[in-house]
Amino acid sequence: MNIHIELVKKWLDSPGSVTRQELKDNRAAAYDAAAYAADAAYAAYAAAADAYAADAYAAAYWVKRYEELKEQCYE
Repeated sequence: MNIHIELVKKWLDSPGSVTRQELKDNRAAAYDAAAYAADAAYAAYAAAADAYAADAYAAAYWVKRYEELKEQCYE
């Protein structure tokens, strides 16, 4: 489970359930994680950044991409 992706999923399901500050903090924390990891971490960062920018379409794309990469890692 990736806490950054989970927060973006929560925001996608119910935008009012997540504050702008939570999205901002999530974006910063996901960036720090992505700085030291591979593609899945970047996808988590991109989803968090797009959620903070209120771009639901892009955030949903990166959540889907994260899930695909996660599955590839555990095959």
